Amino acid sequence: MSIKGRAYVMGAFEHPTRDAPDKTTPQLHAECAIGALKDAGLSKDDIDGYFCAGDAPGFGGLSMIDYMGLKNVRHLDSTETGGSSYIVHVGHAAQAIAAGKCSVALITLAGRPRQARGGGGGRGGGGEPAPEAGFENIYGGSTHNTYGMCAVRHMYEYGTTSEQLAWIKVAASHHAQWNEHAFLRDVVTVEDVVNSRMIADPLHLLDCCVITDGGGALLVTSPEIAKSLNRPKVRIMGAGEAPKGPRGGLDLDLTHSGAIWSGPRAFDEAGVKPADIKYASIYDSFTITVLMQLEDLGFCEKGQGGRFVSDGALISGVGKLPFNTDGGGLCNNHPTNRGGITKVIEAVRQLRGEAHPRVQVPNCDLAIAHGAGGSLGIRHGSATVIMEREG
Repeated sequence: MSIKGRAYVMGAFEHPTRDAPDKTTPQLHAECAIGALKDAGLSKDDIDGYFCAGDAPGFGGLSMIDYMGLKNVRHLDSTETGGSSYIVHVGHAAQAIAAGKCSVALITLAGRPRQARGGGGGRGGGGEPAPEAGFENIYGGSTHNTYGMCAVRHMYEYGTTSEQLAWIKVAASHHAQWNEHAFLRDVVTVEDVVNSRMIADPLHLLDCCVITDGGGALLVTSPEIAKSLNRPKVRIMGAGEAPKGPRGGLDLDLTHSGAIWSGPRAFDEAGVKPADIKYASIYDSFTITVLMQLEDLGFCEKGQGGRFVSDGALISGVGKLPFNTDGGGLCNNHPTNRGGITKVIEAVRQLRGEAHPRVQVPNCDLAIAHGAGGSLGIRHGSATVIMEREG
C-alpha cells in the first residue's frame, strides 16, 4: 500500500525551551502536544493515534496517553530507532491512516539531557545492555569516537578535508542567527571550526551538535481531516526506512549510511528525484553525518560530498541546497539523542512559507526530512520522508 497523498502533516510545534530545570519530561511532551494541536486547530479529543519513542518515560506510550488524558486512542506505536525514530513515526502514521487504523495521529518527543547530563529523560538504556555491548564496550568506544572513525575513513577514501566538513557548521550557524530560540546564534567561520578543540580526531568541538532540553510534536491527519482545517496543507509523498549493521564486521563500510536504502524507497514512492528537492532537513549530530547522508540520498556522488557542501552551498539564499534553516542540531536544538522530529518541523515550516524570512526558500514546494539513529556507518537506522505543499 502506497502512502503517497494518503496523509498530511497539519500540526507542528517545537518547544521554545533549550534548558528546562523546572519542567519534567512528561510535562514537555504535553506542552508540545498542546502546541501542535493549537497549530492545527484540533483538540485532544480528535486524537485517535499516538506515536512516541524511547524518550517517553515510564511505559512509553501507555504512560503518556494516560498523562495527557487522551481518551480516544485506537492505534499506538512506540518504535525506537534512535535519532531517526520520529521520521520513522511520520511514515508509520501515514501507513496507519492509509489503513484506516486512525485519522489524527499525534507524535511527541521530549527530553532533558541538560539536566540528566546525557540521560535524555526516557527509559532508553535502563534495561539490559545491547547484545553487542560485551564485544565492543571493552574497547572504550563512544558516540564521538564512532563518528570520528567514519570521518577518518571518508577522508582516507575520498580526500575529504576538515575544512569541507566545517562548511556544514558554517551554514547551520548562518541560519541559526535568525532563530531567536537557537542554542548557538553566533555565525562561525571555517577557521573557527577547524581551530576549535579536538573531540574525536578529526572532529572538532564545533563539528558536534549541541545538547539541549526541549521537544516537539506533529499531527498527521487523513485527507478528510486536512480538508476541514484552515491551515496550509503539507502532503506526505513518500517514506523509507532501513537498518544498517556491521554483520559481525563481514561487510562493514564506514563511509555509507542506511540512507542508501531508505532514500531511494522514499523517492520512488514519491515519484521525484533528488534534483527536484527545494529544501533538505538532514540529521546533523555531527558534520560528517550530514555529508555522508547527502551523498547516500543522491544529492551528489559518493565521495563528492566535501566539494558539494563547500563555499556556502547549504546556505539559504546562497547555495544550491538550503539545509536545516532553523540551525539544526549543530546550532539550534537537539533534545535527547532522538532529535529527528525537529527535521520534520522545519521542513513543514518551509513548505508552509512560515520559516524566518531571512532563510525562507522561495517557492518551496518539495522538501525532504532525513534522520539517522544509532551509530553512523556502523549500526543505525535511517528514515526518509518526502513532503509536498498542496496548492
